[in-house]
Amino acid sequence: MDNSPSMDDQPGQSPVPMTKSEAKPDLTKKPFDAAPVAEAELRASDADRERIAELLRDAYAEGRLTVEEHSERIEAAYNARTLGELVPLTRDLPAHRPLSAEQPQSTAQRAPQPQLPARSESPTMVAVFGGSSRKGRWRVGSHLRAVAVFGGVEIDLSDAVFESPEVEIEVWAVFGGVDIKVPENVSLHGSGVGIFGGFDVREQTSADPYAPVVRVKGAAVFGGCEARPRRGKKLREWVRKQLDG
Repeated sequence: MDNSPSMDDQPGQSPVPMTKSEAKPDLTKKPFDAAPVAEAELRASDADRERIAELLRDAYAEGRLTVEEHSERIEAAYNARTLGELVPLTRDLPAHRPLSAEQPQSTAQRAPQPQLPARSESPTMVAVFGGSSRKGRWRVGSHLRAVAVFGGVEIDLSDAVFESPEVEIEVWAVFGGVDIKVPENVSLHGSGVGIFGGFDVREQTSADPYAPVVRVKGAAVFGGCEARPRRGKKLREWVRKQLDG
């Protein structure tokens, strides 16, 4: 049996130096090779969320979504973290366009959708112990009358087609309410009276002198009337163009 000391055990013998690779790990190497992320898992941007929200607003104005569906989808859109979470929110809508990380489309770049003909509606709306609502794409003339008796009337002019440069809305609310919304780029004025009730018109004057004017008058007796601009909604079919054409 050989008991002679080895080279490592000999006194005065310097240890074998470690190589550079053995002494220090190579920090330039990644801990793992990440596989490409699927497009549906990519993070959604604020522009992506806003584009989907705009599609949902249009669908609601056209009557394709109920109030509850619109509210739920809008909330889901703004809470979405990935593109995959946004896609199902508009998949059943005609204006749906696939989200793409390589070629994002802004709202202004979307292909224009064909407009449906505007509806012709009666100039008088009546709600007695019930409700009456008018919204979406409909034709509004120079005069409207809303009567609410123990009921409610909702008039939304946000997507309406104005056929007159001035629209007068006559309101009579008796133990009932009338709610009026107008595009944010038209002028709104009121001269109603509240008798044991409220008649609130949030007046505004458009910066465009040719913009349509909506005037609300009438009375609310033990009831209420509220007229206000709908922020974020602008008149699309300008009455000025119709008159000039």
